[in-house]
Amino acid sequence: MQAAAVTNKELEAIREIRNSLMHVGRIPSMRELMSSLGYRSPRSASLIVDKLMKKGVLRRKEDGNLQFIKSLGDDTTRAQTVDVPLVGRVACGAPMLAEENIQAQIPVSVKLAKPPHRYFLIQARGDSMNQKGINDGDLVLVRQQTTAKSGDTVVALIDDEAMIKEFLIGGETYVLRPRSSNKQHRPIVLTNDFQVQGVVVTTIPNF
Repeated sequence: MQAAAVTNKELEAIREIRNSLMHVGRIPSMRELMSSLGYRSPRSASLIVDKLMKKGVLRRKEDGNLQFIKSLGDDTTRAQTVDVPLVGRVACGAPMLAEENIQAQIPVSVKLAKPPHRYFLIQARGDSMNQKGINDGDLVLVRQQTTAKSGDTVVALIDDEAMIKEFLIGGETYVLRPRSSNKQHRPIVLTNDFQVQGVVVTTIPNF
């Protein structure tokens, strides 16, 4: 689908949806979209969402929620990017990159998301890694892998909860250590009761 086939209002809606995903971590509600686009009725926002679904920008998941699939833009620019899934809250028992956990596909430069590796984006919560430059609301680009070296900053999954921590290996134990100015955060000592989901590549600040 070429950008010329998209109306200005549709492009504005795409921008609002992407901004909401990157700053709030979710697709805006119809009333939120109505307000940001200057409409008087949620139905007007619903109609524009329907058009974006027909053009392959959005789709409805099995749980009824919307998923952002792609932006419509210049092909030359997009040739230098790769679509990276933005992972939301991890569903209990579901693989981290299962469809129900993916909120959007965000174009990321291939200079950051280097082929042939696979990557995902996750939104940081809290201040447990602020001394590593990872702050609340930031998007974190992660190279998908199940192993890590001591000292790597990783995304680890413990009891279906994803967390970003510094990974340390100590004999038969592993430590997930916060790097925070907030001393309330404490290291987590583990044996094998966790999974490494990937290694942090870079942080995209929440502007």
